[in-house]
Amino acid sequence: MRRQIQFLRRGAIVRLEDAPPTLTLLDYLRLDERAMGTKEGCAEGDCGACTVVLRRLAGERLAYTPVNACIVLAGQADGSEVITVDDLAGGQDGLHPVQQAMVDLHGSQCGFCTPGFVMALFALFHAPGRGALTRDTVNDWIAGNLCRCTGYRPIVDAAIAACGVAARDRFTDQEGDIARALAALDDGADLFSGTAERFFAAPASIEALGALYIQHPDAVLVAGATDVGLWVTKQMRDLRKIIWLGRVKGLDAIAATADGVTFGATATHAAAAPHLSAIDPDLGELLRRFASKQVRNMGTIGGNIANGSPIGDTPPALIALGATLILQRGGATRELPLEDFFVAYGRQQREAGEFVRAVRVPRLGSGEAFRCYKISKRFDQDISAVMGAFRLRLEGSRIAAARIAFGGMAATPKRARAAESALAGADLADPATAAAACEGLALDFAPMTDQRASAFYRMRVAKALLRKALIEIGGAATTTTRVVGRRETAHAATS
Repeated sequence: MRRQIQFLRRGAIVRLEDAPPTLTLLDYLRLDERAMGTKEGCAEGDCGACTVVLRRLAGERLAYTPVNACIVLAGQADGSEVITVDDLAGGQDGLHPVQQAMVDLHGSQCGFCTPGFVMALFALFHAPGRGALTRDTVNDWIAGNLCRCTGYRPIVDAAIAACGVAARDRFTDQEGDIARALAALDDGADLFSGTAERFFAAPASIEALGALYIQHPDAVLVAGATDVGLWVTKQMRDLRKIIWLGRVKGLDAIAATADGVTFGATATHAAAAPHLSAIDPDLGELLRRFASKQVRNMGTIGGNIANGSPIGDTPPALIALGATLILQRGGATRELPLEDFFVAYGRQQREAGEFVRAVRVPRLGSGEAFRCYKISKRFDQDISAVMGAFRLRLEGSRIAAARIAFGGMAATPKRARAAESALAGADLADPATAAAACEGLALDFAPMTDQRASAFYRMRVAKALLRKALIEIGGAATTTTRVVGRRETAHAATS
């Protein structure tokens, strides 16, 4: 067992022993290192001013992963190299190509957001297989970075100018040395920093995780910290025991078969996106609008389920698809339909010491159709007001079976069983079918009014989404039903 968090910084190994479990990477950089180039803006992973890049081994290559340092815990950098905006320009090389393009094309005014944009584009500069850059591609990459004064046009111009060529900088020149250094850090040991009463732990195996969580069922499990990080920065909670799942070998595995895909709990949304897109293009569009690159790189499929949010984007879609959850306590596992996991607001069907191991998502069968839609106030980087997902099995124009799930309409992600019953056996082409199903929705849900939407709006939107799904599945081209995310030209950037 190792007692120290360790990562690379500027060619040297940083070792943190007995650091506070909730120490964020941003606070380490600014307060301990005094690396002040990385800024704190929103402190919740929305504005991107704190973006840094974690360079990690991904098989035989190095991956450059942009993350929000404000909500990433320092312990989550274990085993990686942390690169900040302070590190890009150096010696005789002058400014990095991304920085130089931002200067040349006037991509900065006040400059507060600029370090985050530079780091997001630095990651794009090193992204493998990015192909020819378009403005849409760049916009997807910087959706998690907020600028209030420059305007995005010159920033996108800088991205296209700097990142549209093969990556070559001093970071590519040193990749061999860094890969060897990171391999040496990968000791395979369980990490436990602190005491039995206050610790940051990162078990290295599923067996070690099961044993540790049985011993400390009051510990907070952290996967990507895209939710838990806000408990620290916004709710100011003192989390005394943290078990990070990011080092558990195999817990991020993705296994695709002809029948479906099984996602390990710590599979990130970025890693899951191409597999979900292969099930249906609407899932790819949903993931494209799921937060930002920085959040998708850290947030996990299991975490989006385990936190039990009624407005999480993926659970309604996975429930409509008929997903099965795999839970583990100690060495024992059990399975249950995902829809049965959510008991009430803030409560899930999970025993003390039990964790989400994986989720199994079936593929669509013959004669089945799927649609899902996210409604939010902003297109990018926003939480759903209503999320609707629909799976129908058709026999000609007859609806043989229906599975419908919504988020934002109840205290948990929930199936619309009355609407499903109204659709079962009905004729898709009959206008009365949609009317009867919409009446069923009024029996299924009694939504609340909050800052995102009124109860009236939510119900009206839910009915509209149901009608939209029936119209599209009935054969209408999405060029007539959608402004973006059209299925005829599925968006290419799904990861």
